[in-house]
Amino acid sequence: MAGGTLVVSREVKNHSFFKKRLGVLGFGDVCITASEKDALNSVIYEKKPDLLMISARFYQGTTPYHVTELKRNFPNLNIVAVAIGEYPDELAMYFILNGAKSYVTSFDGFDQFYKGLDEVAKGKEYISPGVKERINLRVEYPIPAAIITDRQKQIIRLMCNGYRQEEIAENLHVSRNTVNVQKTKIYTALNVRNPYELIRNALSLDFVKLNEIFFYPKDFVVNPQPDIKNEKRRMKREK
Repeated sequence: MAGGTLVVSREVKNHSFFKKRLGVLGFGDVCITASEKDALNSVIYEKKPDLLMISARFYQGTTPYHVTELKRNFPNLNIVAVAIGEYPDELAMYFILNGAKSYVTSFDGFDQFYKGLDEVAKGKEYISPGVKERINLRVEYPIPAAIITDRQKQIIRLMCNGYRQEEIAENLHVSRNTVNVQKTKIYTALNVRNPYELIRNALSLDFVKLNEIFFYPKDFVVNPQPDIKNEKRRMKREK
């Protein structure tokens, strides 16, 4: 039957409790699933919910990016992200920027938390005060995530394998400036600050597999650099 509330959560043991509690709060026809990615899309196609409530930690740090994908596949879907416990406001604001209508967190205190759920149950928009503040502090409105392109995935794979900017450019036959622009877009879309966070998120999103992280650039040399002159002198002596 179409309509109702679809909850996406990994807390399988607590599904019965959540379903009962959400029913008391006014959410109708509650269905709970731990399906993810393509399997989750299939559940949404089948259930056709009015509201999708996703745990902020469902995909850990990449959950905001998954909201982008959900909105691309289901543009009319009303999405609310819910955090039970602490979740960084700086990251949580991207739920809203990437298309979620509401964000509710228990870290605001349970009075505020239930106020937010009550607003959502009534079909209204609710954004945690902390997240609103993070957005309003920006001089420029933060850019929402775009879907990662195939070319950007190529760059991500090379970065995860330790390729430097000039090596990526050479490998893909593009300019260093092009690589730099694409890296900026990748970091913005995935909400990462450095290559270490990129590797973590790329693995979570299946952009790269562990068994794919083994390539080396053709000029791979680690520090300290070899003393070429001494090496040549040594080879001459040995002759």
